[in-house]
Amino acid sequence: MNILGKRYILFGFSLLIIIPGLIIMFTRGIPLSIDFKGGSLLEVKFDAAQPAPGEILEVYDSSGIKDAQVQTSDTGSFIIRSEFMQNETRDAVLTALTDKFGKLEIVRFDSVGPSIGEQVTSRGTLAVIVSSLLVVLFIAWSFRGVQNAFRYGICAILAMIHDVAIIFAITAYGSLLFGWEIDALFLTALLTVIGFSMQDTIVVFDRIRENMSIYRRLDFETLVNHSIVQTLQRSINTQLMTVEFLLLALILFGGATLQEFASILLIGLMSGTYSSIFIAAPILVLWENREWEKWFKPKALAG
Repeated sequence: MNILGKRYILFGFSLLIIIPGLIIMFTRGIPLSIDFKGGSLLEVKFDAAQPAPGEILEVYDSSGIKDAQVQTSDTGSFIIRSEFMQNETRDAVLTALTDKFGKLEIVRFDSVGPSIGEQVTSRGTLAVIVSSLLVVLFIAWSFRGVQNAFRYGICAILAMIHDVAIIFAITAYGSLLFGWEIDALFLTALLTVIGFSMQDTIVVFDRIRENMSIYRRLDFETLVNHSIVQTLQRSINTQLMTVEFLLLALILFGGATLQEFASILLIGLMSGTYSSIFIAAPILVLWENREWEKWFKPKALAG
């Protein structure tokens, strides 16, 4: 099975998913939830009347709250996102909604101040950066007996960046089709995927290191391809038997919030397994062969 022979096809497949998603995200704006940008989220369900979203926005406008957004859920409730509301403002809005549309049920109300949203953003970013640096140091130390050990750490980081890009791209597709947002659960899924991705990549790299002392006469590309084939079944079976089936059940039977979280986590973990086999190791071979030197060289004319 010559996996590495198809490495440029595999790179292209990843770019085909990542680039359109990132274009959507940056042209439409990053879909941040109130966890990051601050604001209030009110989800209500009316007993009798089913108002149009525009009618709910009129109530918010009359209460002095501008730029509110209304979204309907699968359960028939209305999810209303707005600027940060104090308790008094919230009570006034609920009273106005009740007077206009009748009795309602408050499904949930979340409110986050702008300063808290900034703290969540900065600390989440710091967590990703610190974890990345620690992984590079760990791999460099673990592979210190291997020539060019730092390459393994850099390739692991590139695979992690691939997985992060996949997650953001999928979230962009989800925001366009289903109204997904980047919230605190998204950050949890992101950090979980980074951990799984690094674990799978280290397993593949460790097998490469072991085979170096066994198959000393093999060229590097053949050795890496053999190592990938050896770990392929283990990586796929581990993912399927441990988390993928559980996450699939959450997507099918969980609530709206859990479905978004489980979908991102499911795709992210699949990407983590994919990148450790089809991204990190091929980049390592590409680096070893210095293939970029051949990309821009004109082909010799025949004859």
